[in-house]
Amino acid sequence: MNHPPVTLPRLTALARQAAPKLLEAVVAPLAVFYLVLVVLGPKWAIVATVAWVYLGVAWRLVRRVKVPATMWLASLAITIRALVSFWTGSWLWFFIQPEMGTICLSMVFLASVRLNKPLVQKLTLDYIHLPSAVLKHERIRRFFARITLLWAFVLLTNSTVSIALAIYEWLAGSLGAYMVLRTSAVAVISGLAITFSIFAFKRVLHRLHVAHA
Repeated sequence: MNHPPVTLPRLTALARQAAPKLLEAVVAPLAVFYLVLVVLGPKWAIVATVAWVYLGVAWRLVRRVKVPATMWLASLAITIRALVSFWTGSWLWFFIQPEMGTICLSMVFLASVRLNKPLVQKLTLDYIHLPSAVLKHERIRRFFARITLLWAFVLLTNSTVSIALAIYEWLAGSLGAYMVLRTSAVAVISGLAITFSIFAFKRVLHRLHVAHA
């Protein structure tokens, strides 16, 4: 069966698109949190992180740039996390709350496979156009189901490791160590999963004799 050619964006192009968002949403908040933590302590570090998120919203409003719905949700979520943390008097809950949400997300990934609507396929189609003839191929359908299962377990593993580290370091009274260990562990696990997913995707397309850049 002949399929229309599929063009995959180069990894460098995808990286350029993702880098600004990754910097603003992940790297910068971690840097702000850790810097303020060292200088002023955990409470002010939480305040500074919340302020960073609201600064991003305010910057877009001033420039009259549309604020993504995900950013409004992130602002609400981090505000709730901060309030719960201050109410309980412990930084532990500031970090455990999003991990519980990630666990729920992993369950959604698993459910999407059960419903034959793997979420990874929907996410992939946001960046890469795949002809309907390719999407209907049994090998492609199996690939997306398996990769969705993989990412369900990656999310679950990341959250489990993060919660375990948070509790351990909370008992030890070392927030700084938690930040370093948690960031390193999640980066390694997610990085390996991303690398495997990309090479597996290219391999399955190659097996279908689909031309790709």
